[in-house]
Amino acid sequence: MAATAARIPIRPHSVKPAAKSAVRRWLRWLSLTLLTALCGFLAIIAYANVTAVWASRGRIFSDVSELPATRVGLVFGTTDRVNGRENLYFRYRIDAAVKVWQAGKIETLIVSGDNRSRYYNEPEKMRQALVQRGIPADRIVCDYAGLRTLDSVVRSKEIFGADSIVFISQRFQNERAIYLAKAHGIQAYGFDARDVHTQAGLKTKFREIGARVKMWLDVNFLNTRPKHLGEKEALPE
Repeated sequence: MAATAARIPIRPHSVKPAAKSAVRRWLRWLSLTLLTALCGFLAIIAYANVTAVWASRGRIFSDVSELPATRVGLVFGTTDRVNGRENLYFRYRIDAAVKVWQAGKIETLIVSGDNRSRYYNEPEKMRQALVQRGIPADRIVCDYAGLRTLDSVVRSKEIFGADSIVFISQRFQNERAIYLAKAHGIQAYGFDARDVHTQAGLKTKFREIGARVKMWLDVNFLNTRPKHLGEKEALPE
């Protein structure tokens, strides 16, 4: 009878204890690093959003009788219609600007917004709406290069020579604008337009979180400047 071949036991491959320990240490380090980075990122978001509120404390008003008189007001641009429907942000900002004007708190209005094409002109739409509400056309100045809040704020001083100004918009934008104004040596106040509480309003509030992070980076790290400057323009006397 043929001899039976000896069987050699096959053991499953195993990782050496030292290698297992190294893998566990690496995973712990990676988890801790990712957690630290996440916490840091969330802290930056929180700080950037709160710092705009701190900067604007005592400088934002909803009662026009309490608003300090200032020579110049600035209305931040937005389109009058969105997808064929009335844009409530536009209507409420115009309402607020008229209220400030009629209270005698300002002498001149800058309407600052985007003028990207012949078919899209935020400053002109605002100017027309304000004139229809009784504000003299010769007291309204159009800033066609207000592409962002930062651009509008910086240009109000460097192009139009306004070193003291009242911003007219919803509170979230007024807070951010005052933070930017302080960083550029502008004495600023804000008058709150009525806010929007539709679904579009919720989307705007969500985008504002990111806008404030960009605001903080622009001022403290990026030294961001307006896309367009150009020649100085005199405001009406």
